[in-house]
Amino acid sequence: MSKIKCIVIEDEPLAVKVLVDYISQVPFLELQGAFKDAILATEFLREHHTDLMFLDIHLPKLKGMAFLKTLTHPPAVIITTAYHQYAVEGFDLNVKDYLLKPFDFERFLLAVTKVKSAERESQVPAHATKDFIFLNVQKKKVKVLFSEIVYIESQREYIKIVTTKNEYISKMGTHEIEGLLPGNLFKRIHRSFIVSVSKIDSFTAEIVEVNGVSIPIGRGYRDVIEDL
Repeated sequence: MSKIKCIVIEDEPLAVKVLVDYISQVPFLELQGAFKDAILATEFLREHHTDLMFLDIHLPKLKGMAFLKTLTHPPAVIITTAYHQYAVEGFDLNVKDYLLKPFDFERFLLAVTKVKSAERESQVPAHATKDFIFLNVQKKKVKVLFSEIVYIESQREYIKIVTTKNEYISKMGTHEIEGLLPGNLFKRIHRSFIVSVSKIDSFTAEIVEVNGVSIPIGRGYRDVIEDL
């Protein structure tokens, strides 16, 4: 499996250290370099291709958003900042995600998984797009349609998949199943829950209701719901 090449553009040494550490823990990411300002990053990008940038907003010399606007064909971008008020502008520039500092590894992994899923979808021909998944359930491979999944719940080393017709228990992690689901149809709203967007009846700042079931929204995932 090809790796996603990435760079970090960040002037705070501690923030760089955290990002480099997180990147090293994700098998499908390959760090090409870290740059303390956008000018140095621009010089690198003249000679090298990258797939993903972790971009801080408040940079010396040239601010992150201004730098992003200078790029004709920018790679995927994940904003990293302590300032939430730039989120709307960031999404107007088609960034993949917006990480509000300080963020933990799980929230970081959610962001890069979005990028990986988008890359996978772009490489799959339209006629080959699947609308189902096969899961290992009690020594059998069970076909589950995406359209029937209501939500998925983590149960330690297992997951429970609740559909409109049945419930299944499969031995795999939520991050693993998340990587197999279409990112436009399913959203992780809690470290233990992934929900089908089409099955959401209503939501507040604390809970999402899907098919009459109330599911909590994790503190680090509220922006996911707001983006809906």
